Amino acid sequence: MSSEPVEVFHGDELTEGDPTPGMRREVAFEGRRPEGGSLWAGLVHTEPGASSGWHHHGDHETSLYVVRGAMRLEFGPGGADAVEAGPGDFLRVPPHTVHRESNPTGERSTAVIGRAGDGPPTVNVDGPDPA
Repeated sequence: MSSEPVEVFHGDELTEGDPTPGMRREVAFEGRRPEGGSLWAGLVHTEPGASSGWHHHGDHETSLYVVRGAMRLEFGPGGADAVEAGPGDFLRVPPHTVHRESNPTGERSTAVIGRAGDGPPTVNVDGPDPA
């Protein structure tokens, strides 16, 4: 059994997260897990019509839950593959998958992020793997 207490991280106490151009991340918490690796949770906001820079999340597996607006994720060789998600949808981004997010709508998008893995949570890169 764990002797660690349950913790609350209030929305007005979130801190600025690791930067990627075109999006804003807010961190609720990032911490080591007893079984190894780390757990990261927070929010990401993307303004209408904006696209992020290309990046990946290293050894972290990432889950996103879209709360408001829409998210389009481009990935794959040359960035030719894409998926779109709206409110109530979940996205899973595997480790080391180079991608970028965009907001194809006229309203700010917000998603909840959960990330588990090890090492830096975000690695910004020049672009996707060549086609």
